[in-house]
Amino acid sequence: MDEVLRIDKWLWAVRIYKTRTMAGDACRAGKVKIQGQAVKPSRAIKSGDIIQVTLGPLNKTIQVKELIHNRVSAKLVSQSMLDITPEEEYERIKFMHEMKAGMRERGSGRPTKKERRDLDKLAED
Repeated sequence: MDEVLRIDKWLWAVRIYKTRTMAGDACRAGKVKIQGQAVKPSRAIKSGDIIQVTLGPLNKTIQVKELIHNRVSAKLVSQSMLDITPEEEYERIKFMHEMKAGMRERGSGRPTKKERRDLDKLAED
């Protein structure tokens, strides 16, 4: 029989979420899906499963390579999961950050000379 592990524990172990509680809350909120269906924190996963995780504006797609029970260092995460998120998704997030950089909060006053130069530089690109 194949080894299985709870999805909330695995998401915490591969450092997708900072705490296991956060991983469980994300599952309950419908932000973690397997085959397009939202899953509960107790859902068992196995090697080879493809998981879609919504992290803020980013929709990350991950394939389970290995089941691990304990949290590992960031260097060892690549042994346990394969990030198969399309490159367009990362480009979309980068574009959103660039667009937000040009916006100023209402009531924040005039930009400083340095901020003005940065805004002009961003507008040129």
